[in-house]
Amino acid sequence: MTDTSYSLAELVIVACAEAFRDAGEVMVTGIGPLPRIGAGLAKLTFAPDIQTTDSESLYTSEPVPPGKRQAEPEFEGWASYDRVFSALWSGKRHALVGPVQIDRYGQANISVIGDHRKPKAAMLGARGFPGNSISHPNSFFLPSHNKRAFVESEVDFVCMAGYNPARYLNGKPPAGLDLRLIVTNLCVMDFGGPDHQIRVISLHPGVTFEDVQENTGFPLARIADDIPTTPAPTAEQLELIATRIDPNNVRAGVFKDNPAGNRKAA
Repeated sequence: MTDTSYSLAELVIVACAEAFRDAGEVMVTGIGPLPRIGAGLAKLTFAPDIQTTDSESLYTSEPVPPGKRQAEPEFEGWASYDRVFSALWSGKRHALVGPVQIDRYGQANISVIGDHRKPKAAMLGARGFPGNSISHPNSFFLPSHNKRAFVESEVDFVCMAGYNPARYLNGKPPAGLDLRLIVTNLCVMDFGGPDHQIRVISLHPGVTFEDVQENTGFPLARIADDIPTTPAPTAEQLELIATRIDPNNVRAGVFKDNPAGNRKAA
């Protein structure tokens, strides 16, 4: 049963969870509250084989809620650097990350805005993005869909490999390159467009394709003329989120004023 009174954050959580459908037995990393809660929702519903951590150093039997812990989790083992990187380099990981910029080919940036030699803003550095992008599947969450995030040409600094043929070595993409979903506050996208460019596969309730295109710096492909609506959370999913995955209601603070998920009803 679908609940009509859900927040945008809850809609996004359900969309993020779908990134891990049919993932199999892999380590899942959701960076940020909504991807993390989405991974937990997937584990408790349709993807029980995925492995999550407490976001510190331990694997857990059930998802660990963000925020203050109300009970001690059941731990299954150490998530040491050796174990994490063994899973990562073998392709047995799926990360849902949050870049600052992304371009039409999925090249992502978390390092600098502007010229690398004299940037307007310096951020995290490339960190694990280069290795992640050629080792295992990756999906993305961007909370503010706009032209600063979805840039017109190439990202200011390529931290994560994408499907840009101009960047391929020997004319071939990296063997481990596997970009999956992009979830934003407006829609869900994938890389099913021409030459693996970004394509809109669902629109959040009340959002039009024109809304999405106006907030994107490059032309978007679309899955169909009549783009499906992003599925709303079910009552069962909302119950799991509220009681077992995010009892601290961290999700309510991600988007300003915690807006409704259905813009038509707002």
